[in-house]
Amino acid sequence: MVEFRYKFNILEIVDRFQKIRSANVYDVLDRMGYPFQTLSLDIKPLREDMRIAGIAFTVQGHRYPEKLDEEVNRRNFEKVYQAIFDGCVVVVNPERGSEGLGCFGEMTSWCLKQHGARGILIDGGIRDRMGLLEIPDWPVFVRYTSHIESNGRWVIKDVQVPISITGQLQAQVRIRPGDFIVGDCDGVVVVPQEITEEVLIEAEKVEEAEQKSREDLAKGIPFEEVFKKYGRA
Repeated sequence: MVEFRYKFNILEIVDRFQKIRSANVYDVLDRMGYPFQTLSLDIKPLREDMRIAGIAFTVQGHRYPEKLDEEVNRRNFEKVYQAIFDGCVVVVNPERGSEGLGCFGEMTSWCLKQHGARGILIDGGIRDRMGLLEIPDWPVFVRYTSHIESNGRWVIKDVQVPISITGQLQAQVRIRPGDFIVGDCDGVVVVPQEITEEVLIEAEKVEEAEQKSREDLAKGIPFEEVFKKYGRA
């Protein structure tokens, strides 16, 4: 079992990060010396207004060249359902060779949600776009959707182990169980567990300053004056 070392309540952290834009989280990470924590910008939400926030529950997949017994696949998926927890985001590295497959889908997403997951992120594809969009409060961040069934062609190799997801500023971003995922239509950032609460507090300050800037600008206060006051542009 993965041990989380957070001072704040996990669900409180999730709810607070949910209100912060990914750009502001990235700015804080960049300032703290963590500029390479952003995932590939090809990983996008299914709908523009989706936001994702939660503790990374990692899934390492494996592409099999031949069909496998369906019972093997079922047992591998059950490993996920039995281990996920409230406040997590399921993060999947499908592994090379799985291009075109929908590694999860609508029904499996319902199961993940019922067990407490707050969303899913796949460095690859998912099935059932129309059905996924009907699941309330279920953010989905993926490269593409597909009608191709993964059952028998792709399996879960391991769960809750360090994985690598394609990065934007470097080839890969390492994600460990317990790291924090924050994303919206601008992109997704990975916050290392050791600094999650510090990043949260600083990002909330940035978010607040930006909101006050918007309010002042909407009142017609000159940009130069607003920038001098809040330091955001």
